[in-house]
Amino acid sequence: MGLEVDNTAVMELEEKKAEVIKEDLSPWEIVKKSRHPNRPILQDYLEQIFSNFIEFHGDRYYSDDKAMIGGFAEIEGKKVMLIGHNKGKSTNENIDRNFGMAKPEGYRKALRLMKLAERFNVPIVTIIDTPGAFPGLEAEERGQAEAIAKNLTEMASIEVPIICVVIGEGGSGGALGIGVGDKILMLSNAIYSVISPEGCASILWRDAKFAPDAAEALNLTANALLKHGVIDEIINEPGEGAHSNYEEIADSVKKSILNNIKDLKGLQTDELIQKRFEKYSGIGKFSTNS
Repeated sequence: MGLEVDNTAVMELEEKKAEVIKEDLSPWEIVKKSRHPNRPILQDYLEQIFSNFIEFHGDRYYSDDKAMIGGFAEIEGKKVMLIGHNKGKSTNENIDRNFGMAKPEGYRKALRLMKLAERFNVPIVTIIDTPGAFPGLEAEERGQAEAIAKNLTEMASIEVPIICVVIGEGGSGGALGIGVGDKILMLSNAIYSVISPEGCASILWRDAKFAPDAAEALNLTANALLKHGVIDEIINEPGEGAHSNYEEIADSVKKSILNNIKDLKGLQTDELIQKRFEKYSGIGKFSTNS
């Protein structure tokens, strides 16, 4: 006689296991999850969530950048401009896409597409997943800092809704270059920080082995950033992480994007810009008791 399995009990145990895993993760463990080799990348969300994607190429100044892709797409019949870092699924793809580390031409292409979206009154969705902007000599020669700074300035006044979603690593200026939005959404095991834990440890302790301590101090987790008002919403990941169920996490991201588009589309242009200004003006404020 075989054992009978209570599916409801099994599901409840799996949910409890997932909750325990989420609660017990240290910041450094979340960093490692954000870099999991099987974690879904932009290409996966593109296939699961969006349709009729028409990719645009080139910055009209220098060249195209495969680390940053973008173009018009549809989500549940609603047209959006989709822009994001695109890592590869294999070693060769990662090399071809520079591991998602965009160069100046990538950020200039992104801004070109944002201006195009503004012209056609289409909401913008940016997908953030990068260790950082490419730090190579050629990127600096072509104005990496200027390209990112210009994006920050221009995104602050774009006259259509901007929704930013951090799906994995949100590293430094590389993330900020497409990260100024009306709503910042973040997966529960993603990270968002001004510097990588290893880079921070190398500066403060002159030894990258202190990266776990740096991760703790940087407040780079979704929970910490929501508490400090840097992000607006956490999208919970299934099971042991986004890599454990592509369909479930894609569905959660899709619902969140659609809900936020609906909320933002009801705002007049002046109100949208004003709220965006107030949002970023409020980040970093603190008070002390005398």
